[in-house]
Amino acid sequence: MGDAALANTSVVILYRDSLGKAVVKNVVLLAMGLSINYINASLMYTFCKHQIFYYNPRYILFFTLVVNDMIQMSVGIALFVISYALYKITALSCAPFILMAIITTENTPLILACMAGECYVAVRLPLHHVRICTVRRTLLLIALIFTISITSAFPDLFVTLATKRPDFFSSQIFCLRETAFPSPMLTQKRDITYILYLVIVWSVIFFTYFKILFTAQTASKDAKKARRTIVLHGVQVLLCMTIYAAPLVKDALLRVFPKNYSDSLFAVYIVVQIVPRSISPIIYGVRDKCFRKYLKHYLICRTAPHGDLS
Repeated sequence: MGDAALANTSVVILYRDSLGKAVVKNVVLLAMGLSINYINASLMYTFCKHQIFYYNPRYILFFTLVVNDMIQMSVGIALFVISYALYKITALSCAPFILMAIITTENTPLILACMAGECYVAVRLPLHHVRICTVRRTLLLIALIFTISITSAFPDLFVTLATKRPDFFSSQIFCLRETAFPSPMLTQKRDITYILYLVIVWSVIFFTYFKILFTAQTASKDAKKARRTIVLHGVQVLLCMTIYAAPLVKDALLRVFPKNYSDSLFAVYIVVQIVPRSISPIIYGVRDKCFRKYLKHYLICRTAPHGDLS
């Protein structure tokens, strides 16, 4: 895997995009990223302006997911633009970007698994939902998620500090995880971490879905909505967790399309990083009746002339 990472970087350097293609890719990515971030910012504003959401664990988890996605999207787009505008930056400048990208990327499936769990409790144990899913426990759970991701990401930095000479951090590199933290040991750690995430998160998704699927007919209306929500979570998790298979996909693309490798990387980036972040607004910004009501009010207030609101 270490040799493959070096080969990937070499091909990116060898087959740089033409100016026209580079401009098109950056414009497309910026347009998609800014659009999604604008929608997510509207969702965040709606959450912050209405205290009704402050006491509901479901919306607290959703708010955390949106903030996490906005950070991840912003960091990813910044790195993409930097790769074309500056091409190489110092390893010291690259490391914080990569650490933030790792943490936020690993957070997403964990938050989605927690949201699926909350949905399961709401449908299967409605009488105990208030007792089990408290705001305090939700905040502790969010803190645990970030602790797990930070604990997973920072060893990359510590190992690099211990194994690389000080002048490495002042050297110019193409900013990727493999170049910022190049130890083969870290590649193995990453693969093991991704496998664990894959097993844990998908176990939660399947368990909650099938438990809700067989919920008694007396709660069929709520169960149907919950099942659809879990399915959407599953699709979102599936897309997010394609990042875990991304190294293998990139190696395969390198072998099959070596001269179009940069185009392949761009397509993989859109599918793995951008598309999953566009699903959250659909689940809670459009499908959720309560949130939709307040979001609609916010949008009407933003678009209506001031005289109409008097």
